[in-house]
Amino acid sequence: MRSVFKHKVFSALRRFAIFLLVVWTVVSLVTLLIELVPGDPAVAVLGEQATPEQFEQFRQLHGLDRPPFFFSFPRDAQNNRHFQWHGVKNRYTDYWIRLLHGDMGRSFRTDRPVIDLILERYPATIQLALSALLIAILIAIPLGVIAGKNRGTWIDNLASIVALIGISLPGFVIGPMLVYVFAVKLGWLAPSGRFDWTDFILPSFTLGAALAAILTRMVRSSVIEELGEDYVRTARAKGLSETKVVYKHVLKNGLIPVVTILGLQLGVLLAGAIITEKIFGWPGLGLLLVEDGIGKRDYRVVQGCVLVISITYIVANMLTDMVYRWLDPRIRLS
Repeated sequence: MRSVFKHKVFSALRRFAIFLLVVWTVVSLVTLLIELVPGDPAVAVLGEQATPEQFEQFRQLHGLDRPPFFFSFPRDAQNNRHFQWHGVKNRYTDYWIRLLHGDMGRSFRTDRPVIDLILERYPATIQLALSALLIAILIAIPLGVIAGKNRGTWIDNLASIVALIGISLPGFVIGPMLVYVFAVKLGWLAPSGRFDWTDFILPSFTLGAALAAILTRMVRSSVIEELGEDYVRTARAKGLSETKVVYKHVLKNGLIPVVTILGLQLGVLLAGAIITEKIFGWPGLGLLLVEDGIGKRDYRVVQGCVLVISITYIVANMLTDMVYRWLDPRIRLS
């Protein structure tokens, strides 16, 4: 019993260590890439007409007067590069010190805390991702089960064609097509915005179409594989109806690999929502990252958005692993 407890504690600590390592790696890479992008945030925010004193005051206010990392390779009077050590007095260290105190910094343009901007936008992204996930499940599971039960028939071929189309068409193609048909031509739905539940339909379907196609193929393959197992023949021999055999036994076992993909795709949906939010003007984290962060060179906003997306992705993977263990007792025993 004690060894089992130690194993669980060690497993939890190992997962937490991996969590910290991934977050540190992601934020460090984003910080490095941001510093490599040419341009000056002070010029991007204040404009070229600002005075040198205004530029200097802006850089001091946001810590941009400090070197980006622990060391650099500046040029000397002869235009030759040399190594220079800056120690802990750099922007990278400052950011992590503030982050450990729960401070993501302030936006360069609005001077508002980045955490406030994210908390305003993140619920919209979560709602969009979950609604896209729901639409994908509602489409994929029935379609995949029907295709698996009717393997080799015209129903199976039709489902495969629909899934192939969903995988082939990216969101930036499906989104404008849906807007043109249902908003411009038919006038049934609004082309952009987030005001009532009908505004979820077009962006959710755009974001969930590719996932629905992937899940359909997976559910179909799982159903076909499970239908050939011995327990299915036993259930049929006991006189169970085909509906009970499929939905009570086959589907539960067949959904184990599907759950894994769902958990992984939740993080993908959060990242992929950037394009969808841009198309539909959805006021979420993706729009904040693209327009207010990258578009306006607001480094603190970019760092905060990427940090939140990476943490969400990791948490989604952990929850997926928990559900996977619940569905498959063999994983718990091992």
